[in-house]
Amino acid sequence: MKQTVAVIGAGSSGLAAARHFIDQGFETQVYEREDDLGGTWNYGKPCSQVYRSTHTISSKPGTEFPDFPMPRGYPDYPHHTQILAYLRAYAKHFKLLEHIHFSTGITQLEPAHENDARTQWHVTLDNGEKKRFDLIVIANGHNWAPKWPEYPGKFSGQMLHSAEYRRPDIFTGRRVLVVGGGNSGCDIAVEAAQFADRAWHSTRRGYWYMPKYLLGRPADQVGEQLLALRLPLWLRRFAATTMHRLLVGRSEKTGLPQPDHRFFETHPVINTLLPYYVSQGDITPKPDITRFDDNTVHFTDQSAIEADLIVFATGYLIRFPFIDARHLNWHDGRPRLYLHIFHPIYDSLFIAGLIQPDSGQFGLVHWQMLAAARFAAAVRDNNDAADTLRRRKTSAFPDLGNGIDYKASTRHYLEVEHWNYRRLLQSCINQLPGRK
Repeated sequence: MKQTVAVIGAGSSGLAAARHFIDQGFETQVYEREDDLGGTWNYGKPCSQVYRSTHTISSKPGTEFPDFPMPRGYPDYPHHTQILAYLRAYAKHFKLLEHIHFSTGITQLEPAHENDARTQWHVTLDNGEKKRFDLIVIANGHNWAPKWPEYPGKFSGQMLHSAEYRRPDIFTGRRVLVVGGGNSGCDIAVEAAQFADRAWHSTRRGYWYMPKYLLGRPADQVGEQLLALRLPLWLRRFAATTMHRLLVGRSEKTGLPQPDHRFFETHPVINTLLPYYVSQGDITPKPDITRFDDNTVHFTDQSAIEADLIVFATGYLIRFPFIDARHLNWHDGRPRLYLHIFHPIYDSLFIAGLIQPDSGQFGLVHWQMLAAARFAAAVRDNNDAADTLRRRKTSAFPDLGNGIDYKASTRHYLEVEHWNYRRLLQSCINQLPGRK
């Protein structure tokens, strides 16, 4: 009989997992709590965090699955509706739909034999049904549990997290403060600038804001060329800093706060319009908040504003509510896994998409799940090739930043430099037997 695999989630990562485990000969079942696939890209579903105007941050070649190109007619940065259509086409092409159980969530996941490398897993569905599987792939995503900052005092206006934000018309006629310097925070601040009476943007530090296009090409494609040339980090950093000064300008001239770090030491912020709206006065940068007093917000520079609405684009907590943290080798606020995929003890448990790359994610998850499926097949077939990876995942934790010293922040718990990370995954795959 075929070994059985339960994939939790039918977003982009769950679909990639199903595609590769099916291809390696496993009986694969996908459990999705929503009534449709796509995860966060399915606008309007409870699990989705995209807003109406969301486009990808990475360009088309850096976003797509390597074995399933996006349509030629798609723009450089596809809209969320196009991404959802692409994921539907991917599922249809690889015949995944027949394996997906929609409107079926997982409430509990536990090993049949704790600390047994080849243990099977007990799965409890949200309808109370219990099942047993040989392997588990967790693909429920890590950008769904909002992280709320805490400040002294009480704010009398409206507060919402970016996970709840959908349309910019909520800003009309209001005084809006957006908190958070990531890509979502910058996008929302730009939309507030166009609709609100006043718009402020609060960040704890200054960032390097890069435009979506460099020299007429998507910025990530230019960066990919520099990586392909094997240029050292210092030279790529020098090139990026020079390009930033030419295209965006120095912080003291744009009005943006000065970065307190070098290029690449924080997750990249790709936004052409934020410097533009700051420069013409439609967005006022503010430092971190110190306290609230009714509708007054006080900041670390001793300034204060009167706001009606605050949007916290402050990221997400890593959460897997259906499994005890001890089964995920949890340390320092995150699972401690080899390449963010492989459990040091269990050969039958994998996580898909548990990364924060400086690029698109779909392609990297493709290589993640090909590596996982081929390892699982090698274990199943008692192939000696599984032993090398088994030893590595027990003790080896390579540098996934490729020499980059990321700023200490929860934002970078799962950060990977995509070029080196992809190389590590492909090296892992090449040492394992199985279908390519």
